[in-house]
Amino acid sequence: MFRSHTCGELRIGNVNQQTTLAGWVQTVRKFGSITFVDLRDRYGITQLLFGENLQAQLDANPLGREFVLQATGTVTERSNKNKNIPTGEVEITVTSFKILNKSEVPPFKIEDDTDGGDDLRMKYRFLDLRRNAVKKNLELRYAVGRSTRNYLHENNFMDIETPFLIKSTPEGARDFVVPSRMNPGQFYALPQSPQTFKQLLMVSGYDRYYQIVKCFRDEDLRADRQPEFTQIDCEMAFVEQEDILQMFESLVKRIFKDVKGIDYSEVVERMTWEEAMWQYGNDKPDIRFGMKLNNLKFPSHTFTTKQDISSIIAGEFAVFNEAETVIAIAVPNCSEYTRKQTDELVEWVKRPQIGMKGLAFIKCNTDGTFKSSIDKFYTEEQLKNIATTCNAVAGDLILILAGTEEKTRKATSDLRMEMGKRLGLRKDDDFKLLWVLDFPLFEYAEEDNRWVARHHPFTSPKPSDTDTMINNNPRIENAAEYLKHPYANIKANAYDMVLNGNEIGGGSIRIFQKELQQKMFEALGMDTEEQQHKFGFLLGAFEYGAPPHGGLAFGFDRLCAILGGSESIRDFIAFPKNNSGRDVMIDAPSTIDDKQFDELQIKLNLK
Repeated sequence: MFRSHTCGELRIGNVNQQTTLAGWVQTVRKFGSITFVDLRDRYGITQLLFGENLQAQLDANPLGREFVLQATGTVTERSNKNKNIPTGEVEITVTSFKILNKSEVPPFKIEDDTDGGDDLRMKYRFLDLRRNAVKKNLELRYAVGRSTRNYLHENNFMDIETPFLIKSTPEGARDFVVPSRMNPGQFYALPQSPQTFKQLLMVSGYDRYYQIVKCFRDEDLRADRQPEFTQIDCEMAFVEQEDILQMFESLVKRIFKDVKGIDYSEVVERMTWEEAMWQYGNDKPDIRFGMKLNNLKFPSHTFTTKQDISSIIAGEFAVFNEAETVIAIAVPNCSEYTRKQTDELVEWVKRPQIGMKGLAFIKCNTDGTFKSSIDKFYTEEQLKNIATTCNAVAGDLILILAGTEEKTRKATSDLRMEMGKRLGLRKDDDFKLLWVLDFPLFEYAEEDNRWVARHHPFTSPKPSDTDTMINNNPRIENAAEYLKHPYANIKANAYDMVLNGNEIGGGSIRIFQKELQQKMFEALGMDTEEQQHKFGFLLGAFEYGAPPHGGLAFGFDRLCAILGGSESIRDFIAFPKNNSGRDVMIDAPSTIDDKQFDELQIKLNLK
């Protein structure tokens, strides 16, 4: 046998036992006639002691970093114990050893605090995976998957595989396409999700389905995106929205318990999409801290049910007067910010990724007075009224942005998150769940003068809005007045789960009636012929007793990253792509030879 124990297994109770270990050489330390070696495997590190009797053999066969080594010896108690590792009370007094394989000097240190940059580590990912920090990430990923499978099995879900080679259908992002050699000129697509297949499984009577499944989207990348990613994909039949919410918030609570040891017993808060946008500026708010948005001036075309309080900022300040909207946040306990600190915030909002022209502020001093960057435009009493409107108290710092509606709301949301980070209110070990409900079913695509599905084309409207959808023509006669169209107010029977300001899961109650599904396709600009070409299989299935059904998909990689305290899902994927969608380790994507093009009957035409 190659080993009797792992490198993380031996303890003080194993003293005087004979053992054989095998692993990789982490370090070699020579002290006169003795040599110490830290031997590492997946399970940990054990110190080896090579005595004087083995020095001649070591001199003839010197050990180097990452050599694969087998060592046999006796477990002995260490004189200089290492309390930082579980095996730190013992070492192996080696009696014999064998170099199983030598190694070149690795391009970076196989340590937690490695000297390798991202590009180098991704090129040698097989070495990077040896690092303990990466190993812990993959162990957490495995634990999340194991907990998920156990919970879903206990609740009668079946793990059913669906195809990877499917038909290209419009679902939001670009498809990855695969040519078919046996069907020249035709192409498969890799699934953006198993959406239509899981609905077909509901029609087939498998009322509780799940997969931990790969999905593929050809879209621009960032830290939380990969061209191939993993979902916890679930669907249930004979359910309403409340059944879904209860089932899957319990799943996440189970994962917290199994993986992090957290007993998340509090009720998961719920808010509507409009409340989230109004109070936090985005549809995935981080509710671990306050600093809600205060709308001091409303744009004329949205939120018309809200009370107009723009008179509070009325005056001679042209920036506010000419802006479509003015939004403020009250930052707690920051009224003593220096000029340098407020100037730095001004520069922060001017960065290209934020894109604002400037920032106004009001200091709510602890003595009851107010100091502001807009003092010459507003009286003390007016500043006090603004502070009252923002629910600011003595010691707070009010930050105000002005501009167009969409840009200003997003910028204020980003500023809120930045201030939460600076004040230490966004801690990696603090978790807060939220359901966001009642999204708009449609968005208006001005360039195409038509509706697009905000979620996907299989999401049902709220039951109260079904008649509105069926009994109205989706055509928009006057593009300038699309908000007056009945479809603009239809709410989706959809829901997102948010964790710490990140959407970790989303789903909906699906359309299951043929007439309503056809109406949805019509609203998206598909005529009858296109509907049959792209989704005839689904419409046909709905004619054979489709049950009410709905589901949800969690972003598995993202959930793991949040639980692991990382901002990037790449840290929790064994072999990720870089920000250009390349696997630099195997150099993919790559060209194929002319023979393969000939077999596929494809001619390459690069422009």
